[in-house]
Parts: sequence; structure tokens; C-alpha cells
Amino acid sequence: MFRLSGVRLRHCKNTADCVPVRMGVPKKIVIPMSMHIGAPARPVVKAGDAVKVGQPIAENGGGLSSPIYSSVSGTVKKIDEIIAVTGAKITTVVIEPDGEQAVYEEIKPPVVTNREEFLSALSNSGIVGLGGAGFPTTVKLSADVSKIDTIVVNGAECEPYITSDTRTMIDDADAVADGLAMLMKYLEVDRVIVGIENNKPQCIASMKKATAHIQGIEVRSLPSLYPQGGEKVLVYHTLGRTIKEGQLPLDCGVIVINCTTVATISKYIKTGMPLVERCVTVDGSAIAEPKNVIVPIGTPVLELIEFCGGFKCQPRKILMGGPMMGISVPDLTMPVLKQNNAILAFDRKDATPPKETACIKCGKCMERCPLKLSPCDISAAYKKGDGASLEKLKVNLCMECGCCSFICPAKRNLVQTNKLAKVALREYQTKNARQKEGNK
Repeated sequence: MFRLSGVRLRHCKNTADCVPVRMGVPKKIVIPMSMHIGAPARPVVKAGDAVKVGQPIAENGGGLSSPIYSSVSGTVKKIDEIIAVTGAKITTVVIEPDGEQAVYEEIKPPVVTNREEFLSALSNSGIVGLGGAGFPTTVKLSADVSKIDTIVVNGAECEPYITSDTRTMIDDADAVADGLAMLMKYLEVDRVIVGIENNKPQCIASMKKATAHIQGIEVRSLPSLYPQGGEKVLVYHTLGRTIKEGQLPLDCGVIVINCTTVATISKYIKTGMPLVERCVTVDGSAIAEPKNVIVPIGTPVLELIEFCGGFKCQPRKILMGGPMMGISVPDLTMPVLKQNNAILAFDRKDATPPKETACIKCGKCMERCPLKLSPCDISAAYKKGDGASLEKLKVNLCMECGCCSFICPAKRNLVQTNKLAKVALREYQTKNARQKEGNK
């Protein structure tokens, strides 16, 4: 039995039984060129150009980049800039929809008969990790297959409220199964483990039924323990393998891929329609009508919320993603991105942070950290500006899951300090490297 660490959360899966509904065409579409880890995509359209659904509007911009396609038919109004949730300026393509949703004439299923054609097709799909990370899928699957013995499918969906993956595993189970069959064939991997938390029995049953005819696929029920969906945690709890600092799952012989990403791969190979829409969970104490919505990528958050009945009270905080790792939305004009799986809005009661008090040295943050780090010691080292200690304490291993802050009885902002400590460590290491270079 593998060691289990983490925290038990209220699931709040209010929309688990909500079959996704398709949103109509929004009034405006704003498509950022940075919806993935890596270099921004480069626009290939200009103001005044007519576009259709699935038409390329941006090409791969270099390392770890991904192409981008129009989610609507209409007219490009301008190439603009917005301030992203990270604070960075990013280029956007702004499109005025015509309401027709005419499909680009060149859309057709790619010809795929071998691994090279499969990867080539995926490089044109615009698909990135749809669980939230946004890692370009074609880059992940281009790994040296001789190193891979297992594909681990992330169906944990461990954050509260979010149920978009849940609906994929129920409504699109056959697409997930077909996608897994493709991955096994073209990557030459004969073992797949689909990890699903045990609070989703309907998903477990659905995926077992859909994959029963494919030899080598195991659907495994995992404890409902946050952050079960973290890559390092999922690989450890399914295979007992430890991904060390600086390593990727590939270094342990594993590819980890989100269940909705797998379903999207299958749909693209069968239809040729690139990634232009996605299912988003809209929920939280400030949302009038929580639901799962299939929404065109680039839809402003406000229009999505209005589609869900608007706000039933004044929201205190709006998040892209879950309540543990989600990012605060500073402006309701912000668009839905490829990797957005949820928009959550909370009232003042749910979003008001508790008062922080002094550390009582209870050790709960260390006990519950899934990677067995010491957040209290990291905090002390950060406050002292002790880069050497931060290095020894392995702060870079922190996945910023928030377990430490959640479990802390003193309600200390430990995860926020860990994030700052990572920056401080990078500065310390850069300074040391320059000094060593100067002494040569």
C-alpha cells in the first residue's frame, strides 16, 4: 500500500449530473495567442479578414507552442493586447461573430496510418492539456517511446466544484476509449491505467464499460484525497514510482494525460475539427444557475456567466479553475482559454480569507504535504532570505496545491510564501551562477 498524503475537501460536485449545454454564439470573441505553456502563437490573420470555424488564425510560435483556430465564423476586428491573469501582456485576435458558424472548407480528417502521421496530425490540432496545465499535447506524445511502459490517464478531477472531466467520462466515454486505443497503437504502449477518484462511481462504471474490449487498460478507483490529480501524486499512487526534483513523468517511464484531452484527440482524428471549444463548469455561491457549458474558446467570462443566469449576489472573487489552485479573474472581459475547465464565482462569505495568526509548530503542513516538504521551514528561510536553505528544503518541488494553507490551524498563507520562495531561490541560484562564471 502506497503512502497517501493530502487533505480531505468538501467535494461540492453540484453539477456532476448536469449534462453540458451548448452556449450560443457570443457577441465578441477574444482569442489570446498564449493559451499554452511555451512560446506564444503568431497571428496569421489581420483586421478585416473573414474567418470560419476551424480556420487557422495563428501558427506555432516556436518551442512548446501550439497553433490556434477560430472558434466562430465572422470578421477579424483587430489584433489587440490584453493583460493576462498572470499580469503579462499578451496578443489577442478579436473576432466579431456573424452568427452563422460556417465551417472552414478545408476541415477534413487527417490521414493517420503510423506514429509519424499521428504526431503530425496532432501538431496541427491545437490540442493542449485540457486539465489546466496547457502543455502542448504533441510535444508530450513526441517522447522517446522506448522509455515509456505505461500511460496514466488523469480522471481524478480532485478539485471541488469542477465536473467537466466527470461529464467527459460519462458522456464521451467511447471517445476516451477510442483515443486510448490510438495512443496505445501509435506510441506502442501496451499498458494504460485510468485513475478516477472513488467519489465518481458513475465515471468508473462508464469507463470500465467503454474500455472493456481493449486489452491492457485498467480503470482504477483511487481514494478521494486532494491533490490526487497532481502528476507526481497520481504516478505515485498508481505505479508507486517517484518523480524526483527536475524530472518529468517520462523519466519514470510514464506519460500522464488528462481524460478530456484523450477524448479530444479521438474527435480530432475522426473529424479534422481542431480545438475550438470546450466544456467549462460554471459554479460557486454567487452563480445563479450552475451548469456545465460547451463554450467557444475566446468567449468573455461575463457572457458565459450571463448564460448561467448571471450573479445571484455580488461576487467577492471569481476564479479560472478550482478553489485550491485556480487563478483570480481580474476582469470579466477576460476570455475562456483552451485550458480553462471551470469558472467559479464566490460570495463574500466564501471568499473572505480567515485571519492569519502565529505558527503553533503543530507540523500539520508537513504531515499533509503530498511531497513531504516542510512549508513552515520554507517560510522561515524565505523571511531570512536564506537561499541555501530554500535549496536544501527542495522548495522547487512544491506543486502549489495549497494543502499546507488549507490544513494550517493558524491559517498562514504558506502556499503563497512557497511561490515567493521559488522566485527567491531562482534569484539566489542565478546570482551564484554568475559569481562562479565571473571567477573563472
